[in-house]
Amino acid sequence: MGLAGDEPRIWLIAGPTASGKSALALRLAQRIGADIVNADSMQLYADLAVLTARPAREETLLAPHHLFGVADAADGWSVGRWLDAARAVLEDTLRWRRHAVVVGGTGLYFRALTRGLAEIPRVPREVSHRLAALGELTLRDRLRAADPMAEARIARGDLQRLTRAVSVFEHTGRPLSAWQEDTAPTLAAGRWSAVVLAPPREALYARCDARLAEMVDGGALEEVRALVERGLDPALPAMKAVGVREVAEHLAGRATLAEALARAQQETRRYAKRQMTWFRNQTSDWPRLTAPDAEGQWGQFLALNPSLTPSP
Repeated sequence: MGLAGDEPRIWLIAGPTASGKSALALRLAQRIGADIVNADSMQLYADLAVLTARPAREETLLAPHHLFGVADAADGWSVGRWLDAARAVLEDTLRWRRHAVVVGGTGLYFRALTRGLAEIPRVPREVSHRLAALGELTLRDRLRAADPMAEARIARGDLQRLTRAVSVFEHTGRPLSAWQEDTAPTLAAGRWSAVVLAPPREALYARCDARLAEMVDGGALEEVRALVERGLDPALPAMKAVGVREVAEHLAGRATLAEALARAQQETRRYAKRQMTWFRNQTSDWPRLTAPDAEGQWGQFLALNPSLTPSP
């Protein structure tokens, strides 16, 4: 269901981890009187406040925040579940004649909002298990022949998405890309504006490293310890958050703190690189904010949206 009407407006702010999205979203929300809606798959989880750099309480007091820390780590959310929740929040926000700022780094969430989410028939688990056992190379060859568009989008090593795409084709006889194109966007055309934060890679990586170090000093060890003590299924999304596995290795005595930090920093940089690649390929028509710092990004944002600048 699209969100109709002339005003207020929905603003989308996307980008890789540590790029400055939250600061920009908060500044914009305060300028225009908007609600902030989370579009980060890990910031959903209440158990991951530190490792996901979830907005602090004092920040949430400056503007209404939605879908941050609303899920338990034992409860894995899908894209569809997030879309349902986000749609409800956006409709309620607009009903009260308020703007909304959707911010995060999960590209599939933005894709679901702006292009729609396909209602793909459920694939039997035995089909997926059988195909997953074939391995990445075989699956990639099969997918390249059946659905080259899907194959090109899936990063190397992503066995889960490869299995999903091949499974859909084998079970339905229809490529996943075809299912995905047969959708209607949630956001009405002309109702939303979007930007992608794309700071220089060296500056982004330095911010990733510095932020991980701050997280270790700011409670990440205690956060992961509490999560590990719950004995949750390692396959749950929250357990796959960047930094959880590395810190858990340290807590188990299998790595020094310095080793765990270095590995977590490396994984964060790799994650940021994957995000940048996704946004470059999937949102090539969205304007980029390339400044390395918050003030520069805000200046570039205002240049794109001069109506937000107060008259002299």
